[in-house]
Amino acid sequence: MRIALEFAPTAGKLILPIHYNSIIQGFIYNHIDRAISDHLHNEGTPFEKRQFRFFTFSRITGRYMMNDKNIEFTGPAKIYISSVHENLLESMVKHLLVEGQMQLEGNLCELIRIEVEERPKLARPIKFKALSPITVYSTLTMGDGRKKTYYYSPTEQDWEIQVLTNLWRKSQALGLGPKNPEYLKGARIKPIRVGKQDLRIVKYRDTVIKGWTGVYELDLPEDFFYLAYDAGLGAKNSQGFGMIKTV
Repeated sequence: MRIALEFAPTAGKLILPIHYNSIIQGFIYNHIDRAISDHLHNEGTPFEKRQFRFFTFSRITGRYMMNDKNIEFTGPAKIYISSVHENLLESMVKHLLVEGQMQLEGNLCELIRIEVEERPKLARPIKFKALSPITVYSTLTMGDGRKKTYYYSPTEQDWEIQVLTNLWRKSQALGLGPKNPEYLKGARIKPIRVGKQDLRIVKYRDTVIKGWTGVYELDLPEDFFYLAYDAGLGAKNSQGFGMIKTV
């Protein structure tokens, strides 16, 4: 399920830090029922050593200007939020409709409309663009014992392997699909229009995360396609990574 929130700052300007992912994540947690929020935040859905939250969100779109610290939106702006947990989004819509306005980092915004997005029809293959950066990574141990996070690029073959493996883990956490990852052997995720300009370096709290926007071609079984659409591709979805939109 996916919703689109359209809103406008009442003071004419919405000023946020350039790296605003944690603000949006906190906004989501604070605008759903407490029981749902606590469960997602504290437990999530576990699989092996991972805990999946199964929601994601886009970058904010609208007219804006940037400096080295802040991004300033003027006029209406929009953000997409999606999840496999329909109760999460239903709870959020209920809270926002009651309040009729929203606060983002001290900026009061009028809620213009909430739309429930229709799911796209599956095609194989299908093109999509990333509405928020797709990130996958491995934690490596250096010669001196220190840990290093390595972020993959879509130009590397391992990027596709990591994205598909992550998607399979999500399916297993939800109890979907065959337990054998060989089921995804024929699946593909290929960059179509992705260049250096699509590299996004995002600071989430004290962590620097590298991800990629751009246009890709996706070929997945139906249930995995809609899992990717609702939950996001790659890692760190609940921190604002991996939302996709068909083009």
